[in-house]
Amino acid sequence: MAQSDLPAPPSLWNALRGIGARRELVELLDRPDGEAHALAGNLAHLRLMNRWFGWSRALADDLLSLMRRRGLRAALLLDVATGSADVPRAVATALARRGHRLDLLASDVARPVLREARLHAARGWPVQLVQPVQLLQHDARLIPLRDRSVDIVTCCLAAHHLDPAGVRALLTEMWRVARHAVLVSDLERGRLAYLGARLLALVLRNPLTAHDGPVSVLRAYTPAELRHLAAEAGLASVRVHTRLPARMTLIAEKDVEP
Repeated sequence: MAQSDLPAPPSLWNALRGIGARRELVELLDRPDGEAHALAGNLAHLRLMNRWFGWSRALADDLLSLMRRRGLRAALLLDVATGSADVPRAVATALARRGHRLDLLASDVARPVLREARLHAARGWPVQLVQPVQLLQHDARLIPLRDRSVDIVTCCLAAHHLDPAGVRALLTEMWRVARHAVLVSDLERGRLAYLGARLLALVLRNPLTAHDGPVSVLRAYTPAELRHLAAEAGLASVRVHTRLPARMTLIAEKDVEP
């Protein structure tokens, strides 16, 4: 995976000094010419971080609270830009242990990423708790489903890959197909997040992770920016909460249908 043709990322000092403004930079994960082994290693690192930092568990807590508020014992969930699809599976497993069922759809635009999701699913999962996930290939900004056709739509660690117009399109589509709610979990741009990403790049030693981790933080949004984009996309009852380390989650709920 050649990096020589990419713009050089900013120096540590310049990145920290300019952290107040989002930057449009290129991530290797978004390029079509990536090497399969680097992609597999990067997705493995993302799965590891989801476990290390409790991000899947945090999303499960948010979904459990949502389902209890809405009186849902079971729900159909679509996770867009799913990566390894490890987050929806982990969330469904956690909720099953608490007496709530999630049927899962998961989608990604990239065929190599979906291939990794299938391989990860084949390596074992508590199938007695969770039904197999159905994988779909499509752009998260153009979801090929009917209005209000799934109960909940989630998106994790993907919004920062999009420019503001792309995030608005993503949120609009998620809101359109959701019957009950939309949840978007992503990095929160900030100095500590950037320093942490630089440190992880040294520890994890994967070329894709080393480049994309710090760049992801510089491309990420702040809670205020994400809330503003959600308002522009027409979402209602929007709230954004933050969690350490450097994570924010947007939740938007629709009115209950009569």
